[in-house]
Amino acid sequence: MRPSHLLLAVLVAAVWGVNFTVIEIGLGHFPPLLFSALRFLAAALPAVFLVGRPKVAWKWILAVGLVLGVAKFGLVFVGMDAGMPAGLSSLVLQIQAVFTAVIAAAVLGERPSRVQAAGMLVALAGIGVAAADEGASGPLGAFLMVVGAAAAWGLSNVLTRKASPPDALNFMVWVCTVPVLPLLALSLLTEGPAADLAALRGLDWQGAGTIVFVAWVSTVFGFGAWGWLLRRHPASTVAPFSLLVPVFGMSSAALFLGEAVTPLRWCAAALLVGGVALTTLTGARRVPGRIRARGAAPVPAEGAATPALTPRR
Repeated sequence: MRPSHLLLAVLVAAVWGVNFTVIEIGLGHFPPLLFSALRFLAAALPAVFLVGRPKVAWKWILAVGLVLGVAKFGLVFVGMDAGMPAGLSSLVLQIQAVFTAVIAAAVLGERPSRVQAAGMLVALAGIGVAAADEGASGPLGAFLMVVGAAAAWGLSNVLTRKASPPDALNFMVWVCTVPVLPLLALSLLTEGPAADLAALRGLDWQGAGTIVFVAWVSTVFGFGAWGWLLRRHPASTVAPFSLLVPVFGMSSAALFLGEAVTPLRWCAAALLVGGVALTTLTGARRVPGRIRARGAAPVPAEGAATPALTPRR
């Protein structure tokens, strides 16, 4: 990988890590579900008019849009609003690699290797340590919401794998059009029209800046740059850089939000990142008699290291 490409990969990981701190700031301006809806609206418009027509069936765009956009990001934003720290959120979400591997084994017949299975156990141990740390200092319910978001993320990875989009950026921009109305409806039902209107009327430069960052910098630039790198380098070369996301996430949260990083959290980080690395960077074996889905590997959503769902060639 050229030095310029290496720097771009690190920049994308940094953007995706800092994104959690920006989300935390944005939650001070908007109710969580409204914030998530505005994020997807800004990411979809006007980009949807620039990327061309969808290149996969609408059923896949709708499925991924609902699972990734509504379930995953809805849970992340609500969980962080309920007290889940930004840095810890960036770390815990990496457990999606384990959920992806488990769902892929059940749906695609891709059995994890022994090394992958060991990596899952190590990552789950990291989640246990993180839960113990968060349970002692914060709301456990918010922690479980982010774990649930990671599970939804894993399912969306497998759905994306089945969809096999030939153009990752085109696919994700169209996916961003799906969650807007469901999230707005959920916000009106649960957060209330009064809270939503108050947030929109009180919109200032900082609140608008958070929307621009999470929509255009994290989503449009992040996916565009990541897809550009994947077109020029093997996934096994690019994917490890996503393991830097929680490093930037925890560091930026400590620097800008004053979040403490306890010894238990460092231990959880070491276990999670190490376990995800083993789960992600080793191949899966095909279960005899099962038909493997065709096409490209899953598209990571803001820095997820996804398992190698196809065997090495």
